[in-house]
Amino acid sequence: MKEVEGRGAWLLLVLLAVSVSINYVDRGNLSVAAATASFRQDLGLDNRDLGVLFGAFFLTYSLFQIAAGWLVDRFNVYWIYTAGFVLWSAATVMTGFIGGFAALLALRLLLGVGEACAYPSYGRMIFANFGEDRRAFANALIDAGSRTGPAIGVLAGGLILAHSSWRVLFISIGAAGCLWLFPWLGFLRSPHRDIARAPRTTAGPGFTSILKKRQAWGTIIGLFCYNYAWVFILNWLPAYLTGERRLSTTAMAWYGSLPFWGVASVTVIAGWLSDRAIGRGANLTRIRLGAVCGGMAANSLMIVAYLIPNTAVSMAVLVAACLGLGVASSNFWAVTQDLAGREAVGKWTGLQNGMGNLAGIAGPYVTGLMLNRTGSFLAPFVAASAIIALGSICYFFMVRRVEPLVWVDSLKGD
Repeated sequence: MKEVEGRGAWLLLVLLAVSVSINYVDRGNLSVAAATASFRQDLGLDNRDLGVLFGAFFLTYSLFQIAAGWLVDRFNVYWIYTAGFVLWSAATVMTGFIGGFAALLALRLLLGVGEACAYPSYGRMIFANFGEDRRAFANALIDAGSRTGPAIGVLAGGLILAHSSWRVLFISIGAAGCLWLFPWLGFLRSPHRDIARAPRTTAGPGFTSILKKRQAWGTIIGLFCYNYAWVFILNWLPAYLTGERRLSTTAMAWYGSLPFWGVASVTVIAGWLSDRAIGRGANLTRIRLGAVCGGMAANSLMIVAYLIPNTAVSMAVLVAACLGLGVASSNFWAVTQDLAGREAVGKWTGLQNGMGNLAGIAGPYVTGLMLNRTGSFLAPFVAASAIIALGSICYFFMVRRVEPLVWVDSLKGD
């Protein structure tokens, strides 16, 4: 499989970045809707129910990551990703027609199945099409899409809710996202594209071989802790702003989108700078680990934002703390791709994202319980800040060096 960086590869990257933005808009719509009293009243939901619904998405999202990693290492990753996109878009649109908790729960589970193919597919396609000194920037553009998605979702969703119903929110945004399929299918059918083929002729190392590596557990634990903090912001920030900061729906839309715009900008800049430094001969381990661990540590300062009474100043500090998420994620997946190599990149990505996103199951539920018992966001902010700080430490000491690992069973597989 030849690594290429022609115009087709860069066009592919742009399409993927747009698609991951749609991915995060669709998964984040529930948190925007949940910030309104009408949505909760129509479906009879409390904070504990919302915690279950937020976690339900991550249950299937995590479980199907492993299957998705296996599939993209075996078959045509481009068409597997297409199928997943269609599935999650359909789940988003159908959410606008549900009438109760059970139906909403089922669609959140279906949404998780569809979106599970995303990151294993991104990892496979980026590794196939971009060299080592371009990978952080390529991953950063994908990551920027995952941050602009919530920004667009909170801003557009909040404005839609200010003038219409939560049903219109899900139907209109889900349908709009489907428009992406037209340029994507045209790109895949174009005879002039110059993208690398992703399937391999060998099975590569098995899942058990990957899990025997200390470095794999470092990336898994690090991602779990990162995701706990990220999912907390993604799912609960709108409710925090309307509930505890007493902002209107419109003000929530503008304020709530700011951290995501900031993260999206920083991840691209950090990815470009790290690739530029590596291209000029800087130490790969120092650059990659410095970005990941330093960024996670910086995000732990979001507890300071909570303690500031002035809303404008608090949001400024929160945005600054969240910029650390962008610095970390700009190199997060580049480290995984560098360690795994082409023999294991799909499976490793699936394992890491599947197990790391278990935080998305536990985190929202725990947060919901804390809110029901205390009526305050103090404990959730403390927990998120402490957990991502712990993740930074674990990642640093377990990964240690960023270099391709040797797979003695590269011809076996599971």
